[in-house]
Amino acid sequence: MIAFLTLEVRIEAAKSLKDKRQVVRSLKDRLRASFNVSVAELEPSSLWNHATLGVVSVSDSKDYLDGLMKHVERLASRIANNGGAEIADSFLDFL
Repeated sequence: MIAFLTLEVRIEAAKSLKDKRQVVRSLKDRLRASFNVSVAELEPSSLWNHATLGVVSVSDSKDYLDGLMKHVERLASRIANNGGAEIADSFLDFL
């Protein structure tokens, strides 16, 4: 099974593209280190207050992946809130 979590991040505190990149980099690095998942920015845009992240993990257990992605989403919300952002929406798909 492959779990694919899409996170829509709204960065209200961003005043420049540099501010956006700092929040996105922090999210990516902390999620990778905490959960050993693959994280990438999807649909890169020049909008300062919006980012889309994709988080992927592979396992033979759908239940494990479901629990893992819930933990990833919770930590992502905490990290985003600390960085002046919020997770506006999330989508979880299994392949």
